[in-house]
Amino acid sequence: MASMNISLPDPLRDYVQDRIDSGQYASASDYVRDLIRRDQAGVADEERWLHDLDASIAETLAEMRTGGGLDLDATCNSIDAELRVIGGRARQ
Repeated sequence: MASMNISLPDPLRDYVQDRIDSGQYASASDYVRDLIRRDQAGVADEERWLHDLDASIAETLAEMRTGGGLDLDATCNSIDAELRVIGGRARQ
């Protein structure tokens, strides 16, 4: 296993030592390894989310090209008209 030296300001060093003293980690190395694993998992989650988003956008664009979907302006205008009718009823 390779080693790496890092420098920390006193407050961060104290925080890491508190985590070790509390029994949550066996050593500073154990703590840093856990942080790196969590970061790797976060990056993987973000990559999956972006992949799923890209797929969703591609699917939506394909649907729109074949005439599917709804026109946003028309939909908003319809909702606005319905709300005005409902609003008019509420005033009566």
